[in-house]
Amino acid sequence: FEHYIQTADYMIQEEDWDRDLLLDPAWEKQQRKTFTAWCNSHLRKAGTQIENIEEDFRNGLKLMLLLEVISGERLPKPDKGKMRFHKIANVNKALDFICSKGVKLVSIGAEEIVDGNTKMTLGMIWTIILRFAIQDISVEETSAKEGLLLWCQRKTAPYRNVNVQNFHISWKDGLALCALIHRHRPDLIDYSKLRKDDPIGNLNTAFDVAEKFLDIPKMLDAEDIVNTPKPDEKAIMTYVSCFYHAFAGAEQAETAANRICKVLAVNQENEKLMEEYEKLASELLEWIRRTIPWLENRVAEQTMRAMQQKLEDFRDYRRVHKPPRVQEKCQLEINFNTLQTKLRLSNRPAFMPSEGKMVSDIANAWKGLEQVEKGYEEWLLTEIRRLERLDHLAEKFKQKCALHESWTAGKEDLLSQKDYESASLMEIRALMRKHEAFESDLAAHQDRVEQIAAIAQELNELDYHDAATVNARCQGICDQWDNLGTLTQKRRDALERVEKLWETIDQLYLEFAKRAAPFNNWMDGAMEDLQDMFIVHSIEEIQSLITAHEQFKATLPEADKERMATLGIHNEILKIAQTYGIKLSGINPYTNLTSQDITTKWETVKQLVPHRDQMLQEEVARQQANERLRRQFAAQANVIGPWIQTKMEEIGHISVDMAGSLEDQMNQLKQYEQNIINYKSNIDKLEGDHQLIQEALIFDNKHTNYTMEHIRVGWEQLLTTIARTINEVENQILTRDAKGISQEQLNEFRASFNHFDRKRNGMMDPDDFRACLISMGYDLGEVEFARIMTLVDPNNTGVVTFQAFIDFMTRETAETDTAEQVMASFKILASDKTYITVEELRRELPPEQAEYCISRMTKYVGADSVPGALDYISFSSALYGESDL
Repeated sequence: FEHYIQTADYMIQEEDWDRDLLLDPAWEKQQRKTFTAWCNSHLRKAGTQIENIEEDFRNGLKLMLLLEVISGERLPKPDKGKMRFHKIANVNKALDFICSKGVKLVSIGAEEIVDGNTKMTLGMIWTIILRFAIQDISVEETSAKEGLLLWCQRKTAPYRNVNVQNFHISWKDGLALCALIHRHRPDLIDYSKLRKDDPIGNLNTAFDVAEKFLDIPKMLDAEDIVNTPKPDEKAIMTYVSCFYHAFAGAEQAETAANRICKVLAVNQENEKLMEEYEKLASELLEWIRRTIPWLENRVAEQTMRAMQQKLEDFRDYRRVHKPPRVQEKCQLEINFNTLQTKLRLSNRPAFMPSEGKMVSDIANAWKGLEQVEKGYEEWLLTEIRRLERLDHLAEKFKQKCALHESWTAGKEDLLSQKDYESASLMEIRALMRKHEAFESDLAAHQDRVEQIAAIAQELNELDYHDAATVNARCQGICDQWDNLGTLTQKRRDALERVEKLWETIDQLYLEFAKRAAPFNNWMDGAMEDLQDMFIVHSIEEIQSLITAHEQFKATLPEADKERMATLGIHNEILKIAQTYGIKLSGINPYTNLTSQDITTKWETVKQLVPHRDQMLQEEVARQQANERLRRQFAAQANVIGPWIQTKMEEIGHISVDMAGSLEDQMNQLKQYEQNIINYKSNIDKLEGDHQLIQEALIFDNKHTNYTMEHIRVGWEQLLTTIARTINEVENQILTRDAKGISQEQLNEFRASFNHFDRKRNGMMDPDDFRACLISMGYDLGEVEFARIMTLVDPNNTGVVTFQAFIDFMTRETAETDTAEQVMASFKILASDKTYITVEELRRELPPEQAEYCISRMTKYVGADSVPGALDYISFSSALYGESDL
């Protein structure tokens, strides 16, 4: 209110100059000195000056010259005569020019000036000063005197003992003037050494420094100002306006430099983010490029141990090497979204990564990695099963081959003998029976040969690494077997030819041989079965083996009767021989088997039975332990799997349904993220159980539909989804702060978005988006809607996110720098030239920003070019992705 009163008084004073018949002598003295100095500061540009203000303007010539200098315009040609009417004509020309500038001259006429009226002359000069030195001053929507006062207050506000409230007593101690100089040129005055109790010293310091370094003439006397209770306001304003004009140019340059620094700082930060994105993307793509060939390598190892090492390496890859890369991929997407948001908010073109390094390229590469990774794990497990089967078959093959080769050893030599040629009838018949027993034995071994051939064939089909050795051994056995068949048939033919020559046969030996041979084969088969290796994967399978074994044990009493019967025949032979005194040779002519052989093998069978029991029970215990591992894993997986699915669905609803400010939403989401991270210990425990299952070679689990791969993929998706949701809120905060959107506006935007988000998934279909715009008053044709869709869905994904919706609704509200504004700022620094020099950049800008401009500006090639000239126009356009203006 006081300010408006002062302004009103001031205006009344200007309009009623002619009513003030008496001018304060002290003020008149100050005005004469100040106005004279002010006039001379301009007249010296024309090579002249005045000594007496009321005398030297009387003929109007210097008055017209003064107006031409300060306005930069030409006045009408003055009258050259020295008569009074010539002088009045010249003064009128000057006064008419002043009136043409919109100045109202009250009670000031040419006659008073020509007559040397001091009061009128000073009033006229003050009117000129007001129009040409003070009226154009503008500071924050205030002008003239108020603007100049506001400028002084702003510049001196930080200084002690300075409180500028007016243009008279606020300047008496000289500190305000010294503060103005120090604020703009701190190198000229040491403000800390000034004292409030030395006003004359302070004023003279300001006058001397201004005259010497700022080209502002001394317009006031320190003693007059100090000794006058209220110094003349017009004199003070005139002098202070000179400081404003002296420093205004520097302030304009400082503002331009600050604007350029701000623009360059934003550009440098964005370039740093781009470089970081390129580096991180290159590293991630290079890791994927190196990893995929390793996972694509399907060259199987030849041993189970080597393949299990491959499986362990793969587990290390999943547990140790891949998780950090998952985080890098997620962080890369977050950095990319943040960078695009910052570029959009700073009115910069969108960032386009190098070819092959787009987020979509990385996602495709990652998808390829996961596809190869899944196939690699399946291949590893298949190969381990194959090698396990191969080891089992190879060992079984060797065992059966060893048994067969042991049985066939010497058989070819025996069959090749011609002992029947010199044998007696009894011996021939014995040989015949013996041969029949051999044929029976040979037929019994046919199954074993077929088994050996079948095992060899399966080893070949499973690509056994030592198939050549297996094939050679199998071929040798088959060739030998064929040869045995041929030799057997030849010997039978020979024996049959002489059979009629033989009559005597020992029936008991024959009966013993016939019973002992099959029983012996049965015992051989039993021992083979009892020692047979087995491999099972479930309790049901081992129970089947136990049942078969129990069935076998049930046959032992009957077998023991057969053994006793067979041994009874031998005992009968001994009894007959003892009864009739027959001397036995101790050799059964029909078989090589003896009662001792039967007894020994029977004892062996009885010993193998409990050993087989023990092996089966140990396998039962192992399968029970495997079943516990399956149930333990399933119990956790059946809880964790649904939990992850539930959290994924909850996150999908959070971004749509969450209320409160963005900061509240951010805090809720981060708390939600922390709760998810805290759940990681359950995943780790499940990983431990999964490792135990794999180490136990358990390949199926009927108690759960969840595999560890399902859990891992779900967990990674859950972490990625919550991180993306948090990033969307962060970008909304960036958008809100950059564009000045209130929370109420955001809530309105969210309510409109949610209303048309019919699927409640945080995204609108194009039709829903069109309906939303129409509901908000947009008049949409097909062409206009297509244009809007290119803004909100530049990647043509077919949906509109909430972030894109906010950007569209607020894209016209933010104040951003443009290429034209930056060009205008450079033009100021370049003193209105169309080019700028290296020296000007280094003088006006901080070192870092100056060197940044120098390194990127191209050489100026205009007609007015000078050495070292740089093109700031094309540089400004390039900052905003525009072509040269």
